[in-house]
Amino acid sequence: MLSLPFFDDAHRQFADRLHAFGAKTLAPALHGAESDPLAAGREAIRLCTAEGLLARLVAEPEPSVREICLIREALAAQSGLADAVFAVQGLGSYPILLAGSATLRARYLPGVARGETIAAFAVTEAEAGSDIGGIQTTARADGADYVLDGTKTLISNAGIADHYVVFARTSEPTEARPRLSAFVVDADNPGLCVADQIPLLAPHPIGNLEFQDCRVPAEQCLGTEGEGLKIALATLDRFRPSVGAAACGLAARALDEALAHVAQRTQFGEPLSSFQATKLALADMRTELDAARLLVFRAAWLADTVDRRTTREASTAKLFATEAAQRIVDRAVQLHGGRGVVKGVAVEQLYREVRALRIYEGTSEIQRLIIAEQMLKEKKAGT
Repeated sequence: MLSLPFFDDAHRQFADRLHAFGAKTLAPALHGAESDPLAAGREAIRLCTAEGLLARLVAEPEPSVREICLIREALAAQSGLADAVFAVQGLGSYPILLAGSATLRARYLPGVARGETIAAFAVTEAEAGSDIGGIQTTARADGADYVLDGTKTLISNAGIADHYVVFARTSEPTEARPRLSAFVVDADNPGLCVADQIPLLAPHPIGNLEFQDCRVPAEQCLGTEGEGLKIALATLDRFRPSVGAAACGLAARALDEALAHVAQRTQFGEPLSSFQATKLALADMRTELDAARLLVFRAAWLADTVDRRTTREASTAKLFATEAAQRIVDRAVQLHGGRGVVKGVAVEQLYREVRALRIYEGTSEIQRLIIAEQMLKEKKAGT
């Protein structure tokens, strides 16, 4: 990774520091996170703050996507939970940096940078996951406020967040295409409650939110009314490459675990590493990991350096890296044999952690549609 052309010496030094932090500080501190994901999520935020990582999420004028990708790869290699809460801290703060007033930025972003407050990003509903336009939560203007009503589900950092960036309909029910708006809603706002926590394959603070006559001052609206979809898509463009980076972190850890296992495990009087089938599997794993990293850091480099949307490149990176990581982790489990499915073994945990990456921030199927649509637009524009 560090030999890739998308980095300078400062990035390489930062990556070395991150990997030392992950192995020496993060992994020991979050051992046993499954027993209490909420407490582990708060501890992950505390540790990332002490390392100065959260401030990089809200750096002005724009956070470095390459830095965020380096952070997520290092975190994911040691703790999928730490990676997830860090990522959502970014998703719940970038819209404020992107479209918030000077007052909102001053109110929320310093606390995020110092780890004093935890952010969340509330889009998903029971009938609105991939289809953002299907959002049914409403926000109606009422004097100097908006009143939010509806339910959000599968909201990461629910229960530990201090504020949520919430997307709601501000159009009339009769309008064919709903207009969405984005609001910053404090966790202690009357009318908002965390309904329950949702247990997942891998430990993660995630739950449902309910809004009932939840009054939010109009100045908590990001941008202008009706700009919610644009804000959401711009945020995802910036953060989708980092999902691919997290996938690379999980895959790299799985490959390391597999290499160590086949070198010491003996079958039929020979180490597993001597068998041709093992060598073929290892070669495929390494090739896919290298290809995934190239796509991820190309997308991150473009996001940092070109003055245009990088939607296609971001989706390509997320699609390939998350699908490749699933295959790499699966091969690592297979190489471990029966031990690979024993609870608590590293590859067993990685197997559970990697699965969600092909779903959140847009499923693999949605990424394919985005890539094709962007290709057709480029063809039509002659670019």
